[in-house]
Amino acid sequence: MKHAILLSLNDNVATVLEKVDIGEEIEVKGVSGLQMLVAKEEIPFGHKVAVRDIKRNERIIKYNNKIGIATSNISTGQHVHIQNVVSERTEIKEGGDRLRPDIMKTMMGYLRSNGSVGVRNHVLVLPSVLCSSNVARKISAAVPGSVVASHNQGCAQLGDDFQQTRRTLINTALNPNVAAVLVVGLGCERVSPHELRDVILDSGKPAGLIMVQDYGTVEAVERGTAIVRKMVEEASKSEREEVPLSRLVLGMECGGSDFSSGLSANPVVGEAADILWKEEGRVILSETTELVGAEHLLFERMKNEEMKRRFAGMLKRMIDESMKNSRDVVDKENVPNNISPGNVRGGLTTLEEKSLGAMIKGGKVPIVGVKEYGELIDPEPGLYLMDTPGYDVESVTGMVAGGSTVVLFTTGQGTPTGNAIAPVIKITGNHETAKKMKMNIDFDCSAIISGKETVEEGGKRLFELVLRVANGEKTKSEILGQDDFSIWNVGIKL
Repeated sequence: MKHAILLSLNDNVATVLEKVDIGEEIEVKGVSGLQMLVAKEEIPFGHKVAVRDIKRNERIIKYNNKIGIATSNISTGQHVHIQNVVSERTEIKEGGDRLRPDIMKTMMGYLRSNGSVGVRNHVLVLPSVLCSSNVARKISAAVPGSVVASHNQGCAQLGDDFQQTRRTLINTALNPNVAAVLVVGLGCERVSPHELRDVILDSGKPAGLIMVQDYGTVEAVERGTAIVRKMVEEASKSEREEVPLSRLVLGMECGGSDFSSGLSANPVVGEAADILWKEEGRVILSETTELVGAEHLLFERMKNEEMKRRFAGMLKRMIDESMKNSRDVVDKENVPNNISPGNVRGGLTTLEEKSLGAMIKGGKVPIVGVKEYGELIDPEPGLYLMDTPGYDVESVTGMVAGGSTVVLFTTGQGTPTGNAIAPVIKITGNHETAKKMKMNIDFDCSAIISGKETVEEGGKRLFELVLRVANGEKTKSEILGQDDFSIWNVGIKL
């Protein structure tokens, strides 16, 4: 009998202490006690043996740290060395398959004058009020290369409602994915179109203004179309530049959840979040209603008491409003499960179960900020919690206003939701949904549930897709023209 030593409980390889011939038994000693293996091939003295099956692309762990990545499947008892392991800094090509274990540290984006980086180069037609939205839609439809953020707010709003709409419209225009903006005003709205235009100009971004009451619909469309056409022509001169990956901002969303969301899709998104954080990127996690039941875990990740105070206030405000308006999201007396019919149909039982599965989207990234709806996030790398509702379109709109340039959207049952200015990557862990909604779903990670792929492997694969999208590849929602945009209405609060 030969001997080997295992240095850490998490290691998947042990070091043999003498030469081992094929078929010989190996007694593995170490932190896990004793383990018996049979050598499947000759293993030289001092070399490594697999103590469990290791899949291709999986990391090799020794000293409780990664030392490389498997280039092929490795069985328990096999010799683990240069014939089946490479450094993560190496690019592997095999049968046309391209693996980048050392995920690219840069991306190709549009560098803005304030140092932010966009992954798209849109000219945005932005109505300041519902009443000018139809004119804005007509202008954008007439000019390829432009997008419109059509919404139903801006008129006669007061208090928190007014401030939230104003903040969301301004910060949407400031999103790095936007190259220039035409504000389309009516002329009597509460949200000032002139102020919107001026704030955008002060940021260093080109901005124009057209007022419907000055010309009427037909002439306003004609004049606005001419302005946007010139903006698109000018924006088209911008070229992508190589920029640090740290400039990417990911928004995390889930909608139409089912049993697969918390088991595969959300953990995979969490892995992608961890990868970006290691590159000093930023991540936004939203949907306050879906953090109830998991809040204790989030409090543990906050770095100061002020952050905890803001988050506690956010939760209390949501719960109080829900109870006051008889919303059954948190009404535990009347609706003991507290989740939507679609979630129940998908196999979720309680709000706590859904919340624990939802918060995984933030990975292990430290929480560095708690933000109001549509509030700009800070430059500090890490995870930001944003107060948004559970309504998918409004939640995504808030994160994009906050600075998200790409959105990762998990869905178990399927939803076509997109966004006006940020690419939305649709992710599902439900293979049936991936088949039924193949024209909507960008990423199928159902292999995790079947055991054919690890969460770590899925996370790497997803992040490679994120990079392709950031570098210009279109998502399904973009191809379908799914330009959803809706601002959360919080009601009058004077």
